Amino acid sequence: MLQEHHMQASRKAGTRGKAAAAKQAQRGSSNVFSMFEQAQIQEFKEAFSCIDQNRDGIICKSDLRETYSQLGKVSVPEEELDAMLQEGKGPINFTVFLTLFGEKLNGTDPEEAILNAFRMFDPSGKGVVNKDEFKQLLLTQADKFSPAESAHGQVEQMFALTPMDLAGDVDYKSLCYIITHGDEKEE
Repeated sequence: MLQEHHMQASRKAGTRGKAAAAKQAQRGSSNVFSMFEQAQIQEFKEAFSCIDQNRDGIICKSDLRETYSQLGKVSVPEEELDAMLQEGKGPINFTVFLTLFGEKLNGTDPEEAILNAFRMFDPSGKGVVNKDEFKQLLLTQADKFSPAESAHGQVEQMFALTPMDLAGDVDYKSLCYIITHGDEKEE
């Protein structure tokens, strides 16, 4: 009786171990899908199917060459095509394709990208941009803040949350931090 109970317990533990291992493997392979929203995955699927010219589920050199040809670039060097395919470290199916994009996009730092955009308006490198000059640029150049009637209110609302000194200069490093991390102060 005791031996039978022990065998059942070990059998259950073995089944549980297998289930956990299967779940772990599933989580590892589906992890790339959790990096993107469903709509983004659909867009990547559409892009993949556009590149996969022969519709075999794998992007190969002839698929790349044909895609470039359709885009008007007919003489792509073999080395360039090979280098693209090497990034997959094997056949490039949709999961590998998505993983490659995930790695590329995951390496981008949104805070650094925003800082670089602000640095264009700060040629002297002071770390600030003048509010009035910046406001004028937003109202005249940026599509998001047109037409002018509603733009003034939107720009003023944006500046209400913006760190600024007494001279009216926007501290864009602090603003970038707020944009990427939220307005909560570190404790």
